[in-house]
Amino acid sequence: MNNLAILKIGGSVITDKHSETPKVNLEVLHRIASEIAEAYDKDSMSLILIHGAGSYGHQIVKKTGIHKGINNYEQLLAFAETQRLQNELNSIVTKVLIEKGLPAIPVLASSHAVMEAGRLVKMDVETIKGFLSIGLIPVLYGVPAYDRKQKCSILSGDQIAPFLAEKLNARKIIHGTNVDGIFTANPKEEPNARLIPEINSENFDEIKRMLGGSSAVDVTGGMFGKVMEIIELLKKGVNVEAVVINAEKEGNIKDALRGEIKRGTVIRLR
Repeated sequence: MNNLAILKIGGSVITDKHSETPKVNLEVLHRIASEIAEAYDKDSMSLILIHGAGSYGHQIVKKTGIHKGINNYEQLLAFAETQRLQNELNSIVTKVLIEKGLPAIPVLASSHAVMEAGRLVKMDVETIKGFLSIGLIPVLYGVPAYDRKQKCSILSGDQIAPFLAEKLNARKIIHGTNVDGIFTANPKEEPNARLIPEINSENFDEIKRMLGGSSAVDVTGGMFGKVMEIIELLKKGVNVEAVVINAEKEGNIKDALRGEIKRGTVIRLR
């Protein structure tokens, strides 16, 4: 792909993840879409956008336990409703992107993915590759998906991003979160938490012990899950640059897409 970047925006950024009912943060979403539009150059780059579910998924999943598997009919209904809600959020996201002049096309990852005990084992990328080749911006999102061992598990954006990076030879993965990067402790709870500018093979074991989960309801692994997915990708020898930045701060998304990281965490093995 032509200079492919994969941008993952956390659900806690574009929705009110603490809300008991689905609630999108339209002001932030419009600002992020504008930044993407400013940085996107259709002649020199390709882009895949992945967004989290936030309040459109995590609460109902945690309440019903469908991420651990399907055991009854009520959970089947919850599986279907969670998918519907996340389709709704994706429609809102792509609508805003299109309004900013970006050819964003919704892509339902769970329609062509297979999970096994919570891990993504197979996903057809031919259509995504085709979309990219004609200049579209595929917009995927984390969803409950078919799991051949437990019937249902969560196909998170944090798994989709490295999977696509490997299959499509992406140049960079950008994780837009609600913190400035990866810290020695949760910066929202520990005032003395320090930003870690780089994670590599020399300091990973030490940093692994520091990492915690998400500060809100999250059934997909929080920051620890993000880092582990990227580390496992890099261990395979995939040549991709991964960064974690704060998508809530104006300009960070635009800068990251342009390769200008002013504050964040770079993850690389050396």
